[in-house]
Amino acid sequence: MTAAGSIERIMSETRPLRNGVFVAVVGPSGSGKDTILSYARERLEQRPEFHFVRRIVTRTADGDTEEHDTLNEQAFDAALQSGAFSLHWNAHGLRYALPKSVDHHVENGSVVIANVSRSTLGGLGAIYANVRIVHLNAAPEVLARRLAQRGREDAAAIEERLRRGAKAIAHRDGAIMLDNSGPVEIAGDRFIAILEKAAAFAAICEQI
Repeated sequence: MTAAGSIERIMSETRPLRNGVFVAVVGPSGSGKDTILSYARERLEQRPEFHFVRRIVTRTADGDTEEHDTLNEQAFDAALQSGAFSLHWNAHGLRYALPKSVDHHVENGSVVIANVSRSTLGGLGAIYANVRIVHLNAAPEVLARRLAQRGREDAAAIEERLRRGAKAIAHRDGAIMLDNSGPVEIAGDRFIAILEKAAAFAAICEQI
């Protein structure tokens, strides 16, 4: 089932959850999404109003990837059929999901922060009434350098990835653009400020 199919299923089960805020973090490979999320999570770990989502991926975790929970294909299918996910999508030959507990946190007024695929953005409003999209990016030369340092792709593949990323940015409406070309503290502190504003908004929503 596609991300769109997942959203349609959820629409039939419940109306958009309104008490909290869902913060969707997107951006091209090399933009530093995991780094920025880790920076913010460490500095907000004593703040219960913020919930950073641990994704579920059909890939074994290792030192070069984000910390995530792993399911094989069969277990992923079983979890999907049982309604264990709030959202799921496919990308780069892998399957990704967010746990159903995300809905509970939003319903109870939390600011939920998750790294998601751009393919999910169009339908998030059907699930969560209050959505903030943070599009992380960096200068092309910075992206190219970071991707080359990973050693996973050759120069031609990196160039094609950067081209796709630039096209996606050009067509992204309604997102908060956040540049992460420099030291992590600069973009990290700006990201935390965005989350603080989301928390203030969620506090107002709970009072209505």
